Amino acid sequence: MVHAERAALAADLADLDDQQWGQQSLCGSWVVEEVVAHLTAAASIGRRRWLFSVLGARFDFDKHNNRRLAEHRGATPAETLQRFRAIRTSTTAASGHTAAWLGEVIVHAQDIRRPLNLPATPTTEATTEVARFYSERNFTVPSRTAIEGLRLEATDGPFTTGTGLLVTGPTLALTMAMAGRHTYCDDLSGPGVPTLRDRTAPGESGTKG
Repeated sequence: MVHAERAALAADLADLDDQQWGQQSLCGSWVVEEVVAHLTAAASIGRRRWLFSVLGARFDFDKHNNRRLAEHRGATPAETLQRFRAIRTSTTAASGHTAAWLGEVIVHAQDIRRPLNLPATPTTEATTEVARFYSERNFTVPSRTAIEGLRLEATDGPFTTGTGLLVTGPTLALTMAMAGRHTYCDDLSGPGVPTLRDRTAPGESGTKG
């Protein structure tokens, strides 16, 4: 699934122009090209090297991410894309959770696609795996905390979790909201949406990872 989602994103990126590569993404201050370089970095660093990088940044994760991003960003968008294509089948990762690898590419792909109005979306099967992972723990973002006291139900797949005020919508929108992407609350409905919207407002949840 990870390899398939990377390939799908690479296909979407193939025809971008320079303006699109410089488009603001949904991931903090990063533009599209920076998000792609971050994905390459994430698939190029194992647990040991990741730990040394974090220690070197004194546990400043923004500094850690930006250093690794700069390492894997090309001199041109075309080179950045080439580097991303080269890690399509990589199994290197800082985490032993394969759902985390999958979440990395699914969330960041949508960080790119939504601002660019690209229609492709990950498979519901793959997104369901990530939704379950995010609902069970706070990983790189406080996803579990964001949905405490809420009942989430996907309208296009089997994902359900929690008890409390109901939030319904596509699995992808639920996943992206758990990942702190506030704009995806617009795709959700139910009495629990205002609570989720407040918890994922800019400054409330992390946006990189």
